Amino acid sequence: MNNLLKSVFISSYVTLLVVATIHSVVGLWELGINSGWTGVAVAVWPMMFFFVRLFLADVVRTSPNLIAFQALSGVGALLAVVLGWGGASFIWQLVYALGVGVMGIGVYVYWYSRFQRSEAEFLKPGEALPGFQLEDESGNTVLSESLLGQPALLIFYRGNWCPLCMAQIKEVAGQYQALAELGATVALISPQPHENTRGLAEKFNVPFKFLVDKNNHAAKILGISAENGTPKGMEVLGYDSDTVMPTVLITDKKGTIIFADLTDNYRVRPEPETFINVLKAHGIAS
Repeated sequence: MNNLLKSVFISSYVTLLVVATIHSVVGLWELGINSGWTGVAVAVWPMMFFFVRLFLADVVRTSPNLIAFQALSGVGALLAVVLGWGGASFIWQLVYALGVGVMGIGVYVYWYSRFQRSEAEFLKPGEALPGFQLEDESGNTVLSESLLGQPALLIFYRGNWCPLCMAQIKEVAGQYQALAELGATVALISPQPHENTRGLAEKFNVPFKFLVDKNNHAAKILGISAENGTPKGMEVLGYDSDTVMPTVLITDKKGTIIFADLTDNYRVRPEPETFINVLKAHGIAS
């Protein structure tokens, strides 16, 4: 139920940001900068810019709490009260500045962005990677045992719809040569439809394994599935309502986990240099 509420929230929040942004532009045009619409603009425009930037600028990670954005929303709400008090549009300005601005970013930062995932004891360094079954982009079965014999970097991502996931994959793809020199197999794993995974493989054209976790089979075994974790509305694009919590695992050639990033915030992700340093620290080379 918690994830279902989150999927509804994020779709609604972004929609409300768009509505509030458009309404504030109209309000500023009609009443000028000395109106409460200035406060609305300060309260909601930064987060509107934040989401636009996620989709357009290959943003891989952000600060956990977005303090500057929270501060701006608070300043905006104060301006909306001071400049809009007694005006005909004051209620709308207050709803946008406080509701969409202050409350919206607070819920997004401290509730939506967090997974509250339980500690997976068997995904800690030193533990053997549990066995599971995947499929390649063509639907052929791929067993996790096939990754044995050389080190493997396993990146579980939510799907092509997630801009941070796509930016992370692009970042890692840029380091494929360094990873190859260390003898590492890179597997990108998502529960998304096969055609989306094929499109991703064609887009990046790097010697990685692009794999599909059909019905979240592997994610459930590993304890990293996110039931109802896909933003509401993505179903019309062919995505399942269930997805996976972004997770990175590195195993040695015997299948023993030597690194595990189980981030509790989907906007906080490790850098490729971290993976390379882990492989080097364990003396792994081709």
